[in-house]
Amino acid sequence: MVTRRLCTAYQSGKRQAALFVVSLLFGLMFINTGLNKFLNYMPVPKDMPESMMKVMTAFMQVSWLMPLVGTIEIVGGALFIFKKTRALGAIVILPVIVGVLLTNIFNAPSGLPIALVMLLINLWAIIDNKDKYLHLIE
Repeated sequence: MVTRRLCTAYQSGKRQAALFVVSLLFGLMFINTGLNKFLNYMPVPKDMPESMMKVMTAFMQVSWLMPLVGTIEIVGGALFIFKKTRALGAIVILPVIVGVLLTNIFNAPSGLPIALVMLLINLWAIIDNKDKYLHLIE
């Protein structure tokens, strides 16, 4: 009986550590992409599809759009890292992930696998924290 409890506690600890690492990497990825929208330190790939270049040019024409998305990515990524604020971070980041997913589906299919993984991680966080959202719809 004691061994079973120890194994369960050990597995739970490993699960929590794995969830924290996934949340940390997810949050840092969004913080990084958000900061890049302000500091432009990541080079644009040379093999970017022409349709994607047109989309990016159009986004740049709306002067407030990229700073807004960058701010949302930084704030949402930071919130996602910590368990206490992960539910809020997941909701803040969701519209950005939907945009990334649609952009990859229609303009740059090579990025679709990572976009799907990011969507699944975000959906996991939303489902894992569903009890925090229920009072909003009651």
